[in-house]
Amino acid sequence: MRHFFIVLILLSLFACTNPPQQDGMVRIGWPGSPDARHPGIAVLSQAYSIFALVYDTLYALELDGSYAPSLVTNSTQSQDGTTYTFHLQPNASFHDGQPVTAHDVAFSLSFYHDHPDFPLLYAYTRQFKKITATDNHTVVLELTEPVPNIESQLAFLFILPKHIWQSHTEGEKALQFDNANMIGSGPFRLVEYAQNAFVHLEPHASHPLAPKNIHGVIFQTFANQDALVQAIRTGQVDAITEMPFTAFEGLKTQANIQVFSGTPSQPEVTDIIINQLDPQNAPEGSITSGHPALRDVRMRKALALATNKQRLIDIVLLGHGSLGKTLIPDGLGHWFNSELTDYPFDPEQAKALLDDANYQDTDGDGIREMPNGQPLNFRVSWPTDSTISPRMARMLSEMWADIGISTQLQAVDPDALTALCCPAFDYDIILWGWTTASDPAFLLDIMTSYGIPTGTNETGYADPTYDAKYQQQAIALDAQKRQQIVWDMQRQVHEAVTYIIPFYPKVLQAYRTDRFSGWVTNTPRLGIETPRSLSALTPQP
Repeated sequence: MRHFFIVLILLSLFACTNPPQQDGMVRIGWPGSPDARHPGIAVLSQAYSIFALVYDTLYALELDGSYAPSLVTNSTQSQDGTTYTFHLQPNASFHDGQPVTAHDVAFSLSFYHDHPDFPLLYAYTRQFKKITATDNHTVVLELTEPVPNIESQLAFLFILPKHIWQSHTEGEKALQFDNANMIGSGPFRLVEYAQNAFVHLEPHASHPLAPKNIHGVIFQTFANQDALVQAIRTGQVDAITEMPFTAFEGLKTQANIQVFSGTPSQPEVTDIIINQLDPQNAPEGSITSGHPALRDVRMRKALALATNKQRLIDIVLLGHGSLGKTLIPDGLGHWFNSELTDYPFDPEQAKALLDDANYQDTDGDGIREMPNGQPLNFRVSWPTDSTISPRMARMLSEMWADIGISTQLQAVDPDALTALCCPAFDYDIILWGWTTASDPAFLLDIMTSYGIPTGTNETGYADPTYDAKYQQQAIALDAQKRQQIVWDMQRQVHEAVTYIIPFYPKVLQAYRTDRFSGWVTNTPRLGIETPRSLSALTPQP
């Protein structure tokens, strides 16, 4: 987790080619595209949506926020909490017909653990010590220390077929394998993939969640948000996974269209990412071009004080969101530190803070400078597939101009923006966001210093006391103790203004009622693109 009315001809502006037409095929429109077919190197949320359909995991994240066994039939835990034994489904098979065995599971978990250079999935394996297949259907996982959230650690570690991947595990091969066929064991198999155009999936018939009444699903990429909305109006697609907030009320009155606003299947946070990397911590090969003023916590606090979050929610989200504080969203329930006092919207206090820090407008052009004369002119970037960032960027530019800070606004292709971000640190400020599971460990990990060279850490924030607290929460078996550590970590990074979190957006989704029935929308979290929802679909007569 990551988002104007134009002539109708733009409806066909997918990057290169059109998906096949076929009765019984569900078409879902979205504004982005997976950045990779390789689970180890992918970053964008669209890739993870496809992985969840194509691959199995030991446990699955449900739409109520809980975890349920997937490939696991049952498990046992040693008395000291460091060893788990998992018994697997006996009849699971990969899309090429090969059986799923404990050897595939052990291989996959070891593969992620052995690659700290994987930007996201390695973080789930930090406490793994040894993974062993004791027979074809039994896996033993040994941990360095007990962990309180083993299901959440395993829910995104996609099980790969060892017979395909075993020759792509070492050195550059592990990063360069394109995984063109995406052979998994999940409820859908890949039929065709066109980057920035569409992903065509068909049911994997032997899987218990494989849909019985549809021929497949196509995720279709649109070049802009208004084309996406128009596509569901005209029936070019059957559903859309998101939409501009300005389109919500209009679609509500459209015949044969049902719209929903709710907590995403994986709670979301929108963040203002500030490059505060100390050059001493710059990873090898990074560009490290961030504006030096952003390394000053007083500057970051001034930006926070000049950010009118409620106005952003009212105008950008049209009220479909809640005030943000920390990278841990309020959708994570008790893990969210609700006791934090946020920085108020107070431009005058922001100006006074900058004055005291000697950021003055010495030439009277309305833009302050650093003591060395460098203007406070920040590059503000966002991904081109964002539905909300263009308007948010313009509003932030106006808010920050009021305190003497100028901005250069630029939309960037998501893949290119990822390359600029981490670990290149070739940016000043980025507007983006994250989706997350039900446990806070992943988002907390993003702010650890050892994520700087791997690209997981976006901001360059580094504090050994924070790193130590991360390790403490990771092995705190007492729920209250762990919650207190997690809350304290949020307080620490909030005081450091590691991020400015404007809001936690709701997700807006829609489907046509005249094509398919059975979309799952009556759950605490909304995810019409998830396996549970797609497996329940039936064509309308």
